Amino acid sequence: MPLTSRRLRAALLATASVTLVAATLPAPVPLGIGDRLFPELGNPGYDVLSYDIAFTYHGSNTKPLDAVTRIRARTTEPLERINLDFTHGTVRGVEVNGLTSDFGMKDEDLVVRAPGRLPAGVPLNITVRHTSDPNGDQNNGGWVRTSDGLAMANQADAAHRVFPGNDHPADKAYFTFRITVPEKLTAVANGLPIGRTRHGATTTWTYRTEHPMATELAQVSIGRSTVLRRTGPDGLPVRDVVPTADRAKLEPWLSKTPDQLAWMERQVGAYPFEMYGVLIADAETGFELETQTLSLFERSLFTEPAYPEWYVDSVMVHELAHQWFGDSVSPGSWSDLWLNEGHASWYEARYAEEHAEQPLERRMREAYTRSDAWRAAGGPPAHPDAPAPGQKISLFRPVVYDGSALVLYALRQEIGTAAFDRLERTWVHKYRDESATTADFTELASRVAGRDLGAFFEAWLYGKKTPPMPGHPDWRSRTPAAR
Repeated sequence: MPLTSRRLRAALLATASVTLVAATLPAPVPLGIGDRLFPELGNPGYDVLSYDIAFTYHGSNTKPLDAVTRIRARTTEPLERINLDFTHGTVRGVEVNGLTSDFGMKDEDLVVRAPGRLPAGVPLNITVRHTSDPNGDQNNGGWVRTSDGLAMANQADAAHRVFPGNDHPADKAYFTFRITVPEKLTAVANGLPIGRTRHGATTTWTYRTEHPMATELAQVSIGRSTVLRRTGPDGLPVRDVVPTADRAKLEPWLSKTPDQLAWMERQVGAYPFEMYGVLIADAETGFELETQTLSLFERSLFTEPAYPEWYVDSVMVHELAHQWFGDSVSPGSWSDLWLNEGHASWYEARYAEEHAEQPLERRMREAYTRSDAWRAAGGPPAHPDAPAPGQKISLFRPVVYDGSALVLYALRQEIGTAAFDRLERTWVHKYRDESATTADFTELASRVAGRDLGAFFEAWLYGKKTPPMPGHPDWRSRTPAAR
């Protein structure tokens, strides 16, 4: 293809949100894997096997971090150029299979020239030297500035604001993090600690996952933190990361996690990862997040006296349930989000019923009452409307929470409790460490139930109106007000 002209390159550099330093390159073209909600997210032509990401934090959460991202992948089709999702940083250099490569930028794609035409099925080793900038609109995700450092909130499409990669949950990979920070700070990441090395006034902390992970679930915490350790079911390591000043105040909440783990295991089987714990950040995010093995929570959830104990407990279980539903079994596309949030909301409600006398049926009836309005405002559960422009977090609407838990309630009513429980256990076992789709779930449900549930799911997952609730013919959904 023709090389980029000097004038076109100058225009690209002037408008790109990633700063570039590169030689000549064919005109960059943004690609994607065709996700309905995020069309340019993810990249075709390769499968990432692992990430090895090194961050150097310079003591201020307003200064860009220096970073090196090493990606080990395999081509799945012939490639001359390699697209990576990346934005909001400065790219200093790229190597592919040990050779320096030209690169360019278009929209939120970093486009790299391969060293010749690579055939399908060969190793692909990419090294990107870059910065990772915590400044900018925090509502777009990526780095979250805390009172004493940083944490990550990458859902749904913000991991590439932190590091380059294939930023779609359909391409899961193993991760290693190497985080260098001033000696008085603590760095923590997903997975198990595998080393800590002092270098004068800094320390490098290293962590590695034992299971593949979607990029949106990556977590790195840097701050004046204390790491607390306890034991969960069958000796499972439980690691909590909390602001050191709040250690005693938070302990009554943290001590609940082992019993919550045991409760979830009774519902769906063994915890799917090598470790669990909660990361409590002194930041106002407006949400909690199921980052793999280390769920992110706002400090205020545990310190605000207006929140009743049962509510905080159920939110903790919501994020814990995601470790099975959303993390271990990840969505094949973002239209499958209902499988994540519907299941987490389902077990949150079940826990509240069993532990705090908050009836599940009452909650589901209320959800049914509102369901038509939720569908009108955000689309049906398995075909949600795209997020509002500039408000990507708006994808997370009531229809994917209680509106989708309502689908699970209807399914249990339809096939019976025993078959439903078998389905849940089979689902998380069959698709452990994989990405799965709504079609996978509905096909499995039909097999477990021993009959075709296609019409049931078509109505409940894709209908504009909420179908009649099995076993509750008297339930009614309010007609939403005309716009």
